[in-house]
Amino acid sequence: MKNIVDPILDKAGISSSLQHIEAVSGGSINDTYYVETTAGRYLLKVNHQAPMHFFEQEARGLTFIGQTNSVGVPRIYARGDKFLLLEWIEREPQPDSYERLGHGLAAMHQATSTYDEFGLASDNFIGELPQPNGYSTNWVEFYREARLYPQFELARSAGRLPQQRAKLAWSLLDRLEEWLPQDPVPARLHGDMWSGNWVTGPQGKPYVIDPAVYVGHAEVDVAFMELFGGFPDEVFHAYYELQPLDPEFKHRKSLYQLYYLLVHLNTFGESYGPSVDRILEHYSLKQAK
Repeated sequence: MKNIVDPILDKAGISSSLQHIEAVSGGSINDTYYVETTAGRYLLKVNHQAPMHFFEQEARGLTFIGQTNSVGVPRIYARGDKFLLLEWIEREPQPDSYERLGHGLAAMHQATSTYDEFGLASDNFIGELPQPNGYSTNWVEFYREARLYPQFELARSAGRLPQQRAKLAWSLLDRLEEWLPQDPVPARLHGDMWSGNWVTGPQGKPYVIDPAVYVGHAEVDVAFMELFGGFPDEVFHAYYELQPLDPEFKHRKSLYQLYYLLVHLNTFGESYGPSVDRILEHYSLKQAK
């Protein structure tokens, strides 16, 4: 491992002696290591099977969020096709960390002054799956063409879109305008905001990691935060202090959660199929009325 780390430290301009390397938990996609040198401590992510631009897009996503000065992101020291070297975040939970996370996410979503379109200049990734972007002035069009449709197509190609599911999927895509706004305020999104993608850093400062960023409707992040749980009420209360919840959110939350359930269906398999079906059937029943 030392033979791999030393060239990475050199590329990062870190002139120090390597003291310790230790594998740490870091999700199922990459091999992750704690690296300690005489100059400091770092997090190294390595993936020899990473698709082209995988770590480049992760680094760009962290920069995209960091530009808002809202919530912490790890400093980027070096990246390559198969690795990313980041600042090591020493975890120091504080009583107000949840509140600070909620306020930070709201501030991130409100950093919109330079955007009048939805999307991103380049494609990136959601987990290991490709996430197409591009720009659109119509949020419904973007969400249909760049989010739901590609995931339905991935499911179809993998044999995870049986006839009834496909019928309901294509019907839903045709009618998204009935539930989603065409022109919500553009917001910078983390894009993969589940409870495993944030940590409490020094002095209780919240940091977010592993983003899948783009400009979209702020409610997308909130919907995913509610999907699998893991965030205490303090986070949401603090968020809504700065970014009040639209009463219409309850009518479209499941549509925003559908994207993430499709990602899980395409990543982990049919165990997520029933959840996808429940949402499709729910909006199908609305159609019948």
